[in-house]
Amino acid sequence: MSLPIVPKIAFGGDYNPEQWPEEVWKEDHRLFDAARIDTVTLGVFDWALLQPAPDRYDFTLLDRIVERAGAEGRQICLATATGAHPAWLARAHPEVTRTDFEGRRHRYGQRHNSCPSSPVFRRLSTELARRIARRYAGNPAVVAWHVGNEYGGACYCDLCAAGFRAWLRDRYGSLDALNAAWYTTFWSHTFTDWDEIEPPSALTEHWRGPNHTAFQGITLDYLRFMSEAMLANFTDEKAAIRESSPDVPVTTNLMGMYRPIDYHRWAPHLDFASWDNYPPDDNSPAWMALTHDLMRGLKNGQPFWLMEQTPSHTASRDVNPVKRPGVMRLWSWQAVAHGADAVLFFQLRASRGACEKYHGAVIGHAGRDDTRVFREVAGLGAELDRLGGATLGARTPARVALLFDWDSWWALEISDGPSRLLRYQQIVHAYYKALWTAGVDVDVVPVTADLTDCQVVVAPALHMLKGDLAQRLAAVAERGGSVLTTFLSGRVDEDDNAFLADVPGPLGPLLGIRIDEWDARPPEVVNPVRLRDAEAGAAGGSAGEVEVESRLLFELVIPQGAEVLGTYQADFYAGTPAVTRNRHGAGHGWYVAAGLDQPGVDWVVRRVLERHDLLGPYAELPELESTVRVAPDGTRLRFLLNHGTEPIETTAYAAGTDLLGGERIEAGQPIRLGPTGVLVLREDAAGPAGRRGTGSPADREGTP
Repeated sequence: MSLPIVPKIAFGGDYNPEQWPEEVWKEDHRLFDAARIDTVTLGVFDWALLQPAPDRYDFTLLDRIVERAGAEGRQICLATATGAHPAWLARAHPEVTRTDFEGRRHRYGQRHNSCPSSPVFRRLSTELARRIARRYAGNPAVVAWHVGNEYGGACYCDLCAAGFRAWLRDRYGSLDALNAAWYTTFWSHTFTDWDEIEPPSALTEHWRGPNHTAFQGITLDYLRFMSEAMLANFTDEKAAIRESSPDVPVTTNLMGMYRPIDYHRWAPHLDFASWDNYPPDDNSPAWMALTHDLMRGLKNGQPFWLMEQTPSHTASRDVNPVKRPGVMRLWSWQAVAHGADAVLFFQLRASRGACEKYHGAVIGHAGRDDTRVFREVAGLGAELDRLGGATLGARTPARVALLFDWDSWWALEISDGPSRLLRYQQIVHAYYKALWTAGVDVDVVPVTADLTDCQVVVAPALHMLKGDLAQRLAAVAERGGSVLTTFLSGRVDEDDNAFLADVPGPLGPLLGIRIDEWDARPPEVVNPVRLRDAEAGAAGGSAGEVEVESRLLFELVIPQGAEVLGTYQADFYAGTPAVTRNRHGAGHGWYVAAGLDQPGVDWVVRRVLERHDLLGPYAELPELESTVRVAPDGTRLRFLLNHGTEPIETTAYAAGTDLLGGERIEAGQPIRLGPTGVLVLREDAAGPAGRRGTGSPADREGTP
């Protein structure tokens, strides 16, 4: 089971006609036609409508909604309606609501408020999914099933405590093994009975908040347990769907780099990945690219669906900027460039009330088709129609892998020391951004991924080493590849216990270093690092030297055979290594011991890429994103996207056809991309000519 069968990139989004009188539906579908919207996600939050009482189900309204959408020619992503439980359920079974980190039992309200361990919740949510699937499984308009909605949060109730203990029995088998893993001889924590174990919360092991725990092993395991408890809710409903719909793919909308849930552990249970793109601000193209690649990596490079994005602005933040003209189109094409086979919005028509009434929508409260937002959506829909099925199923031909690991994320940020200012996402993003600006196609993959075909593996803050990962990374270097990792890597095993070895533990032979000490400082403290290009330095002079800044963490490196490429310039460790490279087999192990600024990270990453001739053809144009997808028939599709505020003039790297404008472009021909401009080039099989050039460019402006 893989992706939904669709003729082109699915275009549309969340549609909630149950919030509107039926006379509005006709106008909605007229506007959908005008905007080329072909796909609607229905019924995400309809539990209270579909099951108004414990013993009564009523599908009358949903029947009309589904029938109308199918009659209008829309493809349907049909939800199981379990995104929020109804009020009657919480009143009849108070245990179905969550207990929070502070130990407070919640009452009915909001949406993410269901205890994942509640037998009543699991039984009734599964039964609703079963009935929906049984009723609509034969409808040809239904191309995908959507389970739940944006799973997340945590519960600390007695039911979850019991579930945690059962999960621990399965994981460890014995209390002796558990006590060893949790290092419970510390602070007299040895457990002699399973019932003595409590969920780690503000009432037990924590102070100041969820990241401040006395026993990292206990908290780490509870994070794992809660992720798997919510996964069980998903698999319950998926199994119920499969009883009557064995062939239509099932998904749920993930949330990108979302800390509470380990999506790598969820991935095998998803037929295809889908996710909701709401970036932290309106100027984060590399952050979005990283998350797209992470979502694509969940299913071994299989394309994903962009299940939600706002067409204009969100409403959930303190400040909610609007997407500037052309940005919605640009970000949508970026999703396609990184593997999206669907571009969907939340929401198609604006809610009239409650907390999302000011959330952006394709159709506003007045129902107009002459707004800027609607015109831009319609323009994008027309472009996707012209593109047709050219990108469906296309893969990314990456030779660079970036490792992303939820266990390392959790372990690093719940660690007592060396610095709580270090954030896993920010560290990973810095190294991904260096790859992104260099124009490199990247697979963002779990630590369990097959690395056989990788020329370069980048593993920032690889705090936890599990299984045979150290050996597999060494094998990459032995056969001629490069492995780049950073401070705080190789520190702990899968139980979050330190290795009884020199830091960086099992990575030591690959990296050729040892670390005895480290220094953490507040962000205003800067230690300059002088970087030296070994190849340039060999020719004499200092042309290959550059000085950058480092902050937050400074590890003191003692080379054990590694070559020094960067040195600290201040404090008592001035002149000692900050960046090293170690020959290992036919390749190298690189180590960055300091929190380098972005120019420093860029410098290191580009030196690694240059050795393998992996710099992209537009690597000197940092605002120009260049990515490639390869269609199932072998066709190469190159995407160029201008994320800058000024036009970019360059030349075509290869000959081909502009799939949006229909024009023929020759290799070396001048091209111009205006701000937010997009070019999708189907490259000729003959291959590229040169990297860059100048001249009088053809224009590819930022609006369709």
